Amino acid sequence: MKPVKVKMKWLVRIGLAVVLGFVVLGCADIAPAKSGTADAGIKKTSAPTVPQSKKYRKKGLIKIATIGPGGLTVNANAGPQQVVDQIIRHWQRKFDQVLPDRPDLIVVPEACDSPRGLSRENKKAYYNIRKNQIQDFFGRVARENNCYMVYPSAKRQMPDGTYRNSSILLDRKGKVVGVYNKNHLTIGEIDGGTLCGRDAPVFECDFGRVAFAICFDLNFDELRLKYVKSKPDLIIFSSMYHGGLMQAYWAYSCQCHFVGAIAGRATPSEIRNPLGQVIASSTNYCDFAVAEVNLDCRLVHLQDMSAQSNWGRLKVLKKKYGPKIEITDPGLLGPVLVAGEHENIGVDEMIEEFDISLWEEDMTKASAMRHKPGNMEPASQRPVNHLK
Repeated sequence: MKPVKVKMKWLVRIGLAVVLGFVVLGCADIAPAKSGTADAGIKKTSAPTVPQSKKYRKKGLIKIATIGPGGLTVNANAGPQQVVDQIIRHWQRKFDQVLPDRPDLIVVPEACDSPRGLSRENKKAYYNIRKNQIQDFFGRVARENNCYMVYPSAKRQMPDGTYRNSSILLDRKGKVVGVYNKNHLTIGEIDGGTLCGRDAPVFECDFGRVAFAICFDLNFDELRLKYVKSKPDLIIFSSMYHGGLMQAYWAYSCQCHFVGAIAGRATPSEIRNPLGQVIASSTNYCDFAVAEVNLDCRLVHLQDMSAQSNWGRLKVLKKKYGPKIEITDPGLLGPVLVAGEHENIGVDEMIEEFDISLWEEDMTKASAMRHKPGNMEPASQRPVNHLK
């Protein structure tokens, strides 16, 4: 019987070891308790990351396609409905160039539905037959591809029979979000009977706020200053002419992204950031460009190089958020572009966290200080103008 007792002893010890092992393993998932919390002592695990679909993308991130082909020339003797069908086929071919990139917004040039080669009488007959056929086609493309579309029509007839040069914004279901009527028509357009638009609306989209300008508009501060005040996230410029330096100036002064769709392969259609820099452009080979841009951004004045200034605060901001914040310095200008790429925190919240002042705030403050009593030279001490 003695050997049996020895075996039982070891069995008891083994059993105790197994029990203790389970206890230890169970404690491995218990964190040190924190008093005063409802879930004290429970080790929290992070939820798995679920890829976001296009429908739930972070607000501010948008893929833009701009297309800038030349106008379509049709047979002078083509029937009105034939012309409509040709224009629809033309734009289907152009859309097929960018749709594989799954853009959120497609922009095309001014007068995209105005054919070349027709006499005045035949063009009038075409407009009478066209009605909303091409707009409906654009709407179908928007709906089938879950994207916004801009349909610019230089001859949009109103119920009273008058005409406007318009840009029509269609949403992802092909429905009209809003219409902008060209404010500043050319003399030729006015002589031709088209009426000038009166308003400068800004439209709400699921990615941000959008404003418009058309061709000749770009020459007039009256419209630009309205957008400086209303602060859109993006200005859409459909045009027959490029505008040169005015595109960059509008982007910078309005502090927003700017996309131009210009008719003609020889003239680039470009996407610009709020610094006025080109971030994507069509070429002499490709009459389109596609780029993803981040509308969740702000212009910030660098100020001086001290740790207490924006310069120092931007360094601390970058240190905390790393790749989730992008700071673009164009050089020579003074401000930088700060763009937030965090999944949950917007750039405004990041900037506020570190008490960073915006470019426009610094300019407003500097102007107010200039006019404060005692900060401007007396009128009696003005320099003498010897040229008078």
